[in-house]
Formats: sequence, C-alpha cells, structure tokens
Amino acid sequence: MADIQTVSALVTGGQANAGPPLGPTLGPLGVNILQIVTAINEKTKDFEGMKVPVTVAVDKKTKQWTVEVGIPSAAALILKEAGIQKGSGTSGATWVGDIKMDSIIKVAKLKIDSSYAQDIKGAAKEIVGTCLPLGVKIDGKNPKEITVEINAGKWDDKLK
Repeated sequence: MADIQTVSALVTGGQANAGPPLGPTLGPLGVNILQIVTAINEKTKDFEGMKVPVTVAVDKKTKQWTVEVGIPSAAALILKEAGIQKGSGTSGATWVGDIKMDSIIKVAKLKIDSSYAQDIKGAAKEIVGTCLPLGVKIDGKNPKEITVEINAGKWDDKLK
C-alpha cells in the first residue's frame, strides 16, 4: 500500500517559494522542493497575485509527487477581472470597481464545479451576489439590479 502524504497550502499565484508553508512541510519528506515549487508556479501563473489553494501529494517511499491546483475564491477572481486589489470595505456605499457581464460569465464558468448552482445562470447569480459586498458594479449597475435582470431572463442568451 502506498504511503502518501498530502500537503495543502494557500499560495500566491506564480509566487510560491521554498519558504513556509511549503518548505518546512515538504523538506522532511526528502523531495526536491525547488522542482515542486517550480511546478506550482507554472500551474498557478494565470492566477498571478491571487491566493490559490494547492495540494501536493508525496509518495514517501518512491518520492514521486503530484501537484493539484484549486480555483481561487470567487471574490479573488472578481477583483482580478475588475483590476483591483481589494473590495470597498463599505458594502453598498462605496463602489471601487466595475466589470462587464462577460466577466461574470467567465468567473461563473470557472467556479461552476465548486458551486451548488445547477447551471451557469445560477452560478452567475452567485458571482453577482459576491460583487455586492466587494463594491463592484456590473456594466455600471448595482449587482442587485443585475440579479433582477437575470431572473427576468434578460441575459438568457449569454447564460447558456
């Protein structure tokens, strides 16, 4: 039976290094930490600057390893689409960004597998709901207005 140890960590996309949390945990397993870090950075480079969940599985006998990369949080993806570092902090009062409905659909498609939504329309509503506390408008509108539009079927052609 294989003796596998898994190490899970939240790393900054494209910027993982041999320091904590990875180095100290992987070091005792006798694997090439630099190779693993390089693999993580290669797999997370599209999420530059975002916190990305990664899991490294190491077979303690053979020293074989695999890297699995998760999808950043919906909030992190929205901030990236809006080109901002953080949300407003005063939800509903201060707006700090504006993204297109196409960005909502892009994020919804990335998150659909980890969503409770049955379809892209439902996932899109979840993403729109995440925009409100972040202070991000969609096509210049309050996310609440966009939810009403989605429910009314206005975006159905795009949400298939």
